[in-house]
Amino acid sequence: MKLAVNVDHFATIREARQSNEPEPVLAALLAEQAGAEGIVCHIRGDRRHIKERDLKLFRETVKTKLNFEMAATEEMKKIALDIQPEIVSLVPERPEELTTEGGLDVISNEKELGPHIKELRNSGIKVSIFVDPNLKQIETCKKLGVDLIEINTGKYADLKPGEERLKALDEIKKAAEHGHSLGLEIHAGHGLDYKNVLPVAAIPEITEFSIGFSIVARSAIVGIESAVKEMVALIENY
Repeated sequence: MKLAVNVDHFATIREARQSNEPEPVLAALLAEQAGAEGIVCHIRGDRRHIKERDLKLFRETVKTKLNFEMAATEEMKKIALDIQPEIVSLVPERPEELTTEGGLDVISNEKELGPHIKELRNSGIKVSIFVDPNLKQIETCKKLGVDLIEINTGKYADLKPGEERLKALDEIKKAAEHGHSLGLEIHAGHGLDYKNVLPVAAIPEITEFSIGFSIVARSAIVGIESAVKEMVALIENY
């Protein structure tokens, strides 16, 4: 089980004061040293946190693998083709949203996504889609020829322990099993923290987690290296 650390919110803190610190690239390097096996960042259309300069510095310094989350737009595709991360994760995006609100509707956008994905893959970039735990959506991801999917765990993470949360966890399990049976690499993320990650980590088909906010929040108390090591210790037993 691998951990990829999303460093967006180090940039959020920087932008809150229009400062030059904290430096997201330094956070990424420290996360790698602490055991992260990938660095994730989301460049948004409004550039609210991650900027192009961050992407370029990540590309020059990250030694594990670099995963750019981005909307499926021409602007973002050009950025990815120029900088060449190992992975591009296609996500839905609304300008007014606080954070990503759900998985990408690949069924409704299949026609537009096909050529977009093909061009990225032809350049040597692996393509992932952030998708809800919906079997039909996952089947369409496979049809589009992506290399992997990231299952949205947000619904599960937002629920309190109880029957509804167990139901949401079961949806994730079934989605992971189905995606794996189709030959897709299965990742998961969104809203996961040090308490709710364990039941998801027990799903054998999931090989990697993308976790950001909870690690950044924990880093404010114990430092990023300790925060990453704690999360790695939680998930590596599965």
